[in-house]
Amino acid sequence: PARSVLPAPRRPHLRRAGGFAALYVAAAYLAAIPYFVFLVDYPGATSPEDKVTLLVDHHTSMYVMHLLSFELVALALVVVTLAVYQHLREQAPATSQVAVLVGVVRAGLLLASVIVFNHGMAVVVDQHASDPQQAAATWRVIEPVAEALGGAGGDVLGGVWFLLVSWAALVSSVFPRALNWLGLGVGAAALLSALPVLSGLEVVAGLLQIVWFLWFGIATTRMGPAESPLIG
Repeated sequence: PARSVLPAPRRPHLRRAGGFAALYVAAAYLAAIPYFVFLVDYPGATSPEDKVTLLVDHHTSMYVMHLLSFELVALALVVVTLAVYQHLREQAPATSQVAVLVGVVRAGLLLASVIVFNHGMAVVVDQHASDPQQAAATWRVIEPVAEALGGAGGDVLGGVWFLLVSWAALVSSVFPRALNWLGLGVGAAALLSALPVLSGLEVVAGLLQIVWFLWFGIATTRMGPAESPLIG
């Protein structure tokens, strides 16, 4: 049998911690949607000048929301990734090893994305006080970098992670079957959203992810400390 890249002992507490981390991810995303889309309406800003104006007007609250909804989410995703690995490592050792590496890399890039965004936001807010045009030019450079690191234009790594985890869980009868099929749908939508003609699937994948994290979190936090992985 394949040899695990992580220590072999079972970690039921890590599995439950992954459930709580998944619930945090879902809650953070649910809080971020109304804030960024309706309160600030950042997606509605079409020019760098308009975006910088929003950053100046909502600097403090936007920094806090990025911290809660992306930076801490990135750390929570590491916990979810390691917890899922603990569920799958015995049934699908090779696939789960690849999935844990993809998941950790994805979380690291998301963390880098929010760090770039928050630092860049502070820079352009300072610049805007003396030179609004220079602030807009600076943001024109910073924003694409932050978005690219965060998976904008198609969350390929996220799609690969969901496909690996969900397929391994499905064929190994780990987790409810419906949850695994949902995960396959999330992964497929995320990958296909990388195609310009199907970019609208990025929103679909994001919303379906919230459902997956809620479902996974509720299911795994109900497990007792000595229970085996969920079978379905």
